[in-house]
Amino acid sequence: MLENVYDDMHTLFHGDHQNNQQTIPFQSDDCVALMIKKECEYMCCDDYLEKLKNGEFDLGEREQILDWICQVHSHFKFGPLCLYLSVNYLDRFLSVFELPEERAWTMQLLAIACVSIAAKLEEVEVPLSEDLQIEGTQFEFEASTIQRMELLVLKTLNWRMHAITPFSFIGYFIKKINGDQIASTSTMFKATNLIIGTLKGIHFLEFKPSEIAAAVAIYDVVKNKTSGIEKAISTLIQQVQKDKVKKCVDLIKESSLLSDFGASTLMVPPSPTGVWDVASSSDMSDDDSGPGSLDDGLLTKRTKMDEMNE
Repeated sequence: MLENVYDDMHTLFHGDHQNNQQTIPFQSDDCVALMIKKECEYMCCDDYLEKLKNGEFDLGEREQILDWICQVHSHFKFGPLCLYLSVNYLDRFLSVFELPEERAWTMQLLAIACVSIAAKLEEVEVPLSEDLQIEGTQFEFEASTIQRMELLVLKTLNWRMHAITPFSFIGYFIKKINGDQIASTSTMFKATNLIIGTLKGIHFLEFKPSEIAAAVAIYDVVKNKTSGIEKAISTLIQQVQKDKVKKCVDLIKESSLLSDFGASTLMVPPSPTGVWDVASSSDMSDDDSGPGSLDDGLLTKRTKMDEMNE
C-alpha cells in the first residue's frame, strides 16, 4: 500500500495538498543538538525490535495494520509526517503495552487511535475519528470507544506526541552535506520518499531518527559514490555516529526505497492543538502510572458482519 502513499506524495509535492502554505523548517545548530539529546524519548523500547525478530510479536499482523494505515492516509490525503507519526505511535505503544491475546480487533482499534491523534496534531482538516474507519476496515468502533483508546495511547506515551522524527533533521543535514545550499524541491521530495520507505520493514527500528535522516540525506545527495559518502558522513560526524549512519545507508541501498517521481514544493501541515481537547472532556485525575491492560470499556466492538445480521 506504500505505492498509494507515494502517489499521494506526488500530488503533495505538486501543490495540491490542502495545507500548501507550510514548508519543512531548517533547524539551527543548537536546535539540532537539543533534538539529538531528546530523540530517544520518542523511540520504541530497546527490546521491541528483538521481539519482532524472534516472533514474540506477529510481523504479519504489524504489516497488515500498516497497510491499513497507509490506506487511510491515502484516502484522506494526509501529509507524510502524519503517516510517520501514526506508525511511530503504534510501535512505541506496542513496545510498552501488552495487548490481549485476541489481538486482531485491538490492533485495529489502536491503529485508528494512532491515526486520529496524528491527524489532530498535524492536519488542518481532520475527519471525525469514527470516519477513519473507511471501507474495508475489518472492525468498527463507536466514537466513545475510539476516544478512550486515544486517551490510553496518550497516557501510555506520557503525552509525548510531538515526536522527533527524521523529518526534524532532514533539511538541516541535506544543507550541511550540500555546502550550506538549501536543498532543491526535487531533493526534498526524494528524501521524504525515502523516509516514508523506511516504514516498510522493521530493520530501520534500530536507528535513531537523526541517523535515518543523515543516511537519507547522504544517499539522496551523493548517491552511490563511496568517496562522497565518506566525505558526507565526516561532515555530520559531530551530530551522528559514523558506523550507524553507514549501516543505515547500506540498508537503504539494499531496500530499494526510492521511487521516481517529479517534485515541486514540499508542504507539511501545521499542528493544531485539537488533540488536547480529549483531555478537557475526560477525567485526567486517574492514576497515570503507565502501561497496563485494556479495560472492559474498550471491549465494545462490532464487525461489519454483525451489523448486517442486526
